[in-house]
Amino acid sequence: MGFFKEFKEDFSDAVDELIPGGETLPEEEVMVNTLDNDVDVNSELSKLDGLLEKASKKVEEGERVAPKVTSSSDFAKETIVKEEPITYTEEIKMDTNDTMELEKAAAIVNTVETSAPASDENAIITKGMKITGDLDSTGSIDVEGTINGNVRCNGKLTVTGTIVGNSASSEFFADNAKIEGEVATSGTVKVGVGSVVVGNISATSAVIAGAVKGDIDVQGPVVVDTSAVVMGNIKSRSVQINNGAVIEGFCSQAYADVDVASVFGK
Repeated sequence: MGFFKEFKEDFSDAVDELIPGGETLPEEEVMVNTLDNDVDVNSELSKLDGLLEKASKKVEEGERVAPKVTSSSDFAKETIVKEEPITYTEEIKMDTNDTMELEKAAAIVNTVETSAPASDENAIITKGMKITGDLDSTGSIDVEGTINGNVRCNGKLTVTGTIVGNSASSEFFADNAKIEGEVATSGTVKVGVGSVVVGNISATSAVIAGAVKGDIDVQGPVVVDTSAVVMGNIKSRSVQINNGAVIEGFCSQAYADVDVASVFGK
């Protein structure tokens, strides 16, 4: 019992310090003094034990019943967002350099197409036919009529009519023809008797029996026949001029294997 008396005195002193001037507590807060009566300590302690058990049960039930509160960050972590793939089209703008590269590529393609193997096709422009515009073929072309335009073919170009324009082919043969324009071939050029060519000629070999007004540039041999009339320079690997041929120009064997300068020495 001495313990409870000491506790009462200490508690009273604490209340006096908290409430200065002898103020009294409200009726709800008036403490009932039960310390003067005899108290069964064991029973009071057992009551406290029961209260503690009830309190602990309520706490456990509260933990089970109370909803789990998650923060926005936890919710974001637990939430899986499936993103659909994004597709888009990008506008491609080409500058001047890209345009030049495309033009170069187109030129290469054109060159490859020109040097491609010739097909078995053979187009014939008859005598009564006149074509105004360019003509392009993967095979050979026989021109008996008139073409006012450029002609290009992968095969042989045979002209017995008239062409006013440039021509490109794997072989070129003119027989009693009239041609005004450049003649370029990857093979042999033959200008027959009665043919007139006004324009430069480039080939790997050439046989001239008609009239040519222009320069002749041939990587291989050139034969100028008796009936030939050439008004222009001849540049070749070797040249054969038959008796009776007329040439007004210079002849140069620039593609010859012989080093002319080394022959005379210095």
